[in-house]
Amino acid sequence: MLLHCITGGPAMVPVLHDRPVDSVSMSPLPTRAVACACMISKELRMVEMSGGQQAADQELPIVPAVFSVFLNILFGGNAVAIKFSLEGMGALTTAGLRFLIAAIAISLWAVVAGQPLGVDRRQAGRLAILALLFMSQIALFYLGLTQTTASHCVLISNLMPFVVLLFAHWYIPGDRITWRKLAGIVCGFIGVLLVVLDRQGMSADLQAGDLFILGAVIIWGMSAVYAKRLSSTVNPVMISLYPMLPAVPIFLLAGALWDDGMIRRIDAGIVLALLYQALVTASFGFIAWNTLVRRYGATALNSFVLVMPISGVFFGVVLLDEPLTPHIIAAIALIAAGIAVINSGRRTRPTITPCRD
Repeated sequence: MLLHCITGGPAMVPVLHDRPVDSVSMSPLPTRAVACACMISKELRMVEMSGGQQAADQELPIVPAVFSVFLNILFGGNAVAIKFSLEGMGALTTAGLRFLIAAIAISLWAVVAGQPLGVDRRQAGRLAILALLFMSQIALFYLGLTQTTASHCVLISNLMPFVVLLFAHWYIPGDRITWRKLAGIVCGFIGVLLVVLDRQGMSADLQAGDLFILGAVIIWGMSAVYAKRLSSTVNPVMISLYPMLPAVPIFLLAGALWDDGMIRRIDAGIVLALLYQALVTASFGFIAWNTLVRRYGATALNSFVLVMPISGVFFGVVLLDEPLTPHIIAAIALIAAGIAVINSGRRTRPTITPCRD
């Protein structure tokens, strides 16, 4: 997957070349995701070309709002891809290989695009904190998926916007909880509860894997808020790349020590699932998401994570032949309504520059 960078103002966005991408053509999920990215990235390019300073808690225009939904659809499919890869590899080994491939892809793109990757001592210290949060989140996430299902994983992940709301309200100037945002998130959360009730058992009897995922989601929300503050001085490429660099050797070493076999079996499906995690979500997805967080703020943007549980269930229906029940259909309608409420009443607002400490 070839990338280049469109620079406009303080943010950089990766854009796919407008030509067919066939490196993952054997899998319908990566192929459709990358094809959609090619089209939507053209629209995002126009938004980024407008420039301007980053704003805390800006209202999202239509194109970034649609693109946020699209990214969360990709992220929803990630849990399904991880479950496929865990059939042949250990959890920590999978995480290490995923971010090894992603780090190489992002580094090559940054070099070709001429992106600066140097950091000063102050930035290095902040990135080290982000790396610790990142490694803790990923370790809990992958270990949790060895003990629970992908459906449970994406459903529990819906708690993340609430964590972001709490921390962003206190730690990001301008990112305030409003009744409108709260109403939209509650509407979406009720939709997810319908899915939980349809699936049975998760809310009544949490397993150890569910608790691991819950811990990962809490750290994920903290990391999203911290990345927002960090993005005032560090570009999204560094925020995406540098936490991966120490994670790769640590995860691979941990996999050698504690995985029940680092690589037990390899086939085309496992390889494609690993590439989906590494190239679609960890490379393109992470950079695009961090760019949107930098430009529009953590609270409103992370409310779109409500889409992720539904997309995860959708991929389960399509790829795993799970039934599409009335509960799930109602949940999709409620989450769509929640997103509409969150983004209703758009108005022009002054740019607020986050404080720098």
